[in-house]
Amino acid sequence: MTTPVFIPGLELSRRFYLEAVRPLLDEAVPGAAHSAARLGSGSEVLGFDTARSADHEWGPRLQIFLSPQDAARHGERLSALLSDRLPKTFYGYPTHFAHTGDVGIGVMQATGGPVHHRVDVTDPATWFTAQLGFDPRKDVTLADWLATPTQRLAEVTAGAVFHDGLGQLALARANLAWYPHDLWLYLLACQWQRISQEEAFVGRCGEVGDELGSAVVAARLVRDLMRLCLLMDRRYPPYSKWLGSAFNRARQACELTPHFTAALAATDWHSREQHLAHAYEAIAGLHNELALTDPVDPATRPYHSRPFQVLHAERFTAALATRITDPTVRALPMIGAVDQFIDTTDVLSRPELTRAAAHATLTDPKR
Repeated sequence: MTTPVFIPGLELSRRFYLEAVRPLLDEAVPGAAHSAARLGSGSEVLGFDTARSADHEWGPRLQIFLSPQDAARHGERLSALLSDRLPKTFYGYPTHFAHTGDVGIGVMQATGGPVHHRVDVTDPATWFTAQLGFDPRKDVTLADWLATPTQRLAEVTAGAVFHDGLGQLALARANLAWYPHDLWLYLLACQWQRISQEEAFVGRCGEVGDELGSAVVAARLVRDLMRLCLLMDRRYPPYSKWLGSAFNRARQACELTPHFTAALAATDWHSREQHLAHAYEAIAGLHNELALTDPVDPATRPYHSRPFQVLHAERFTAALATRITDPTVRALPMIGAVDQFIDTTDVLSRPELTRAAAHATLTDPKR
């Protein structure tokens, strides 16, 4: 079988909707309002897919959204119709997704019978609740924001909408476009707090001869700095596989990548610390450019009486915290949203915060 010419997944899905799915939909339920999109998981949704992506969970696929009544009335029939009448291949790619040994993972495969397609026929409330734990067409609560990983928020707000006849996808995506302002300030403050907790450990580990431990801490700090830059850019940081790719598109990448790369390549803690110090000062300058707070001195300095060069990033946490006016947000502990608090030093060293997070999870089903 000849390998088809690679088409970016979003474009493939757009063509698949317009040329193959839409005509069958119009025939089966003429006049029924619907929306069509490619959202959710998958490298193509974030725009990072390559030919390698075609080996699993990639191909001609999309979501068709109907009203709850139409989804209940026509959903199974439409899905069966698509199985029977969709073309077996589309632009050279099989439309049949065979099951693999991994639950929920499918791969494109030729078939002579009905296709097991990946056109999900559903309604907006059902799909969004499955993805996020809540329906963003309604009010998005503080608990919703804090409990939702940024990867999930990215998957719902990226991708592409091909048709929005229901007028619901635009509303949902607009509601999730970015955090409310005070919550953004809080999450930035928490990200600086994470950095403040570990910035001295690069030197402390190295001082006792633990260069491996120092390198691990440096790698964690680079990851947190990359995520901080994306938050400053008002972009949801994706999970680890695509974090570097997303950071490469950030406005700070050209300036910061050499510092990050040098810090990760360094073989001694003094060099590692020096490269990180350059990165700290550059990002501190970017913070001041945002004018979210009064200017904060961007220079690094010794860590109290110890011979380690740090930013004392908690200064940025404090500056941001003073600008939060929402009393509910102001009252939150400085541990952040789910991506931030899962391994923050405060949670690890203060069991009461872990218990508080667990209690919130148990008492709020959406968490």
